[in-house]
Amino acid sequence: MALKYWAVIFVLGIGWGMSFMFNAILLRELGPLSVAMGRVGLGALGCWIYVLATRKPIKITLRRAVALLGFGVLSYAAPFAFYALGQQHIASGVAGIINAITPAFAVIVSHFWPGGERATLLKSFGVLCGIGGIVVLSLPVLQSGQSSALWAVLLTLCAPLCYAFSVNLARAFRDMEAVVLVALALTGATIAIVPLALWSEGVPVITRMETWAALAVIGFILTSAAFIVFYWVLPKVGPTNITMVTFIAPISALILGSWILGETLLPAHLIGMGAILLGLLLIDGRIVRAMRPRSAKTQDQPIG
Repeated sequence: MALKYWAVIFVLGIGWGMSFMFNAILLRELGPLSVAMGRVGLGALGCWIYVLATRKPIKITLRRAVALLGFGVLSYAAPFAFYALGQQHIASGVAGIINAITPAFAVIVSHFWPGGERATLLKSFGVLCGIGGIVVLSLPVLQSGQSSALWAVLLTLCAPLCYAFSVNLARAFRDMEAVVLVALALTGATIAIVPLALWSEGVPVITRMETWAALAVIGFILTSAAFIVFYWVLPKVGPTNITMVTFIAPISALILGSWILGETLLPAHLIGMGAILLGLLLIDGRIVRAMRPRSAKTQDQPIG
């Protein structure tokens, strides 16, 4: 893989790790649903500007529009809201580490999904490592007796679970231009979350420049621009290499949260992140396959 594509993957990973830091900044003045509303709304706007500027073809039926509304809620509105809700009680770095459990959840959902990919023994071990990492990550919360923080961890886990389902649902839209799909899905997410956010939190009132700046970055750069770049580089590097973003994002979130926001970095955070990343390596399988003798390399057998 060319060096420039590695650079794109690292920038994407660092950027998506930064989104948790910007969530923390936005939550100083906005409610969690307003944060999610602003992100999907600006993200949709940025994607539509690109789609219209590049004259991408848009062919959609009413039935598919309704399906995309649900897909947008599951892929964007719900996860972004879950992260913002959870970050009211847990650090941005912890939320970033929890996000890394997404591939493990995807393995579980895909195993039981009709026509989905069956989990191998190696991937199952990876899932167990990831779940173990979440348990270690939750130990400081359990020891401190903060029930609200424990619920925040569980609530945040709903976001990667949504991603795991949306990955499998995305197969139904494989015939669509990727950027058009994202623009339509983000639009559906916006339509769904706007009335809920306004009913629950009222019209957002922003008085700080840092809030406007964080909103612009997380909406236009870390959502619309990042997804446009993601789908540009995906066919060039392949789905396996693009998963490296998942390894970089939690490290970025943890470092930025500690360095810029002054969040406390505990040994349990590092151990939990290490266990989750080990799980991702097992799920990915490349390193394990590379360590096998050439004569012993065989395809992992699905379970069940």
